[in-house]
Amino acid sequence: MTSSRPAAASSVERQPSPAALRGLDALNFFLADVRDGLGPYLAIYLLAVRGPDQGWNEATIGLVMTIAGVAGLIAQTPAGALIDRTRAKRAIVIAAALAVTASCLVLPWISNFYLVAATQSLSGIAGAIFPPALAGITLGVVGPKLFSKRVGRNEGFNHTGNAVSALLAGGLAYLFGPVVVFWLMGVLAVCSIGAMLMVPASAIDDDLARGLDCAETQDCHQASGLKALFQNRNLLLFAVLCAAFHLANAAMLPSVGQLLTKVVGKDYATSLIAICIVAAQCVMVPLAVMVGHKADSWGRKPIFLAAFGFLALRGVLYTFSDNPVWLVAVQCLDGIGAGIYGALFPIVVADLTRGTGRFNVAQGAVSTAQGLGASFSATLAGVLIVSSGYSAAFLVLAAVAAAGFAVYLLFMPETYGYEPRGNGTAPSPPASLAVPAE
Repeated sequence: MTSSRPAAASSVERQPSPAALRGLDALNFFLADVRDGLGPYLAIYLLAVRGPDQGWNEATIGLVMTIAGVAGLIAQTPAGALIDRTRAKRAIVIAAALAVTASCLVLPWISNFYLVAATQSLSGIAGAIFPPALAGITLGVVGPKLFSKRVGRNEGFNHTGNAVSALLAGGLAYLFGPVVVFWLMGVLAVCSIGAMLMVPASAIDDDLARGLDCAETQDCHQASGLKALFQNRNLLLFAVLCAAFHLANAAMLPSVGQLLTKVVGKDYATSLIAICIVAAQCVMVPLAVMVGHKADSWGRKPIFLAAFGFLALRGVLYTFSDNPVWLVAVQCLDGIGAGIYGALFPIVVADLTRGTGRFNVAQGAVSTAQGLGASFSATLAGVLIVSSGYSAAFLVLAAVAAAGFAVYLLFMPETYGYEPRGNGTAPSPPASLAVPAE
């Protein structure tokens, strides 16, 4: 029998212009390196260039990264709310790119702990803009029906951009030293501004961009802000799982970078960590595109479980050897875990908030939990490395990932076809399991 429920706007397929789609491709490519600031290069720069003589070791570096992470996570929910409300999304992305780049370009001229912490906190706050802005702009350009595939394509260009910038950073750092990564960021920031301007403002539907995709006869307005998150138990559980994933994942690559610095010396560590990043990104590119294409037919849950499983395996394998070739090979597994996570995160949040008009603020709230896990990951790993060694740190991070796998398996529902209903405990079945209409 057919349903009397009105058709949702998501059933109408938008026809984005080729110029807007090319702009999204370029934006994700050039912002790949800018959006995360210095990332693992910060740890290498502070340890190799500044070093213990200027008060920098694994613990103090971890503390700076934690402070920056906390600042960024505090900004996540307000950033999502801002993207939901504003119609000047392009200008906000450009301003954030400039702020992240400026906060990193000043580092060669400062070494004081508090100044470094302040600049990286600014980078973290500005970086909080990018996830909800890119997801919201994408949703507003292509619409809900094409969102899963487009997110996969976005992630493919993002990982390609990371790989290219890492290759450039590794090669240039080998020739000119670790400081070259700062100037590379400046060039990429300029390119990302041009890419953002390639997406016409008129191509972005601001209602769709916030997840308000129901038909006019439906009441799509639910509780706003954090209240919407706490009323949806599955969204809250997903936030906890995202925190666990990043608690396990965020410190792994910086810790490998520090280990490589001790094993091969500062002259080669930056180039080797660039190889680690490139290796992972080369895996992420096809994987992200595949996830975008298969997330609807396979479902979200089994793919997300694979992300947790490979993350746990990666942490264990790091302990087998400190040979640089082995460490780079194991780092390829990051391409599977992080590649799946990056592609599925906005899709699952969109599933859990469909029709509420609160997609970006919910994404920001979940990103707050994610950032909380990431920020404490650096301190946890730093303390464990100083007190018990690198192997102990990697094993603890792997155990966190294994716990996340178990919780997702036992308690998180499949979100494809999910319809938010009050407390979020009654998802609709996936379309592949639904009874065909007569």
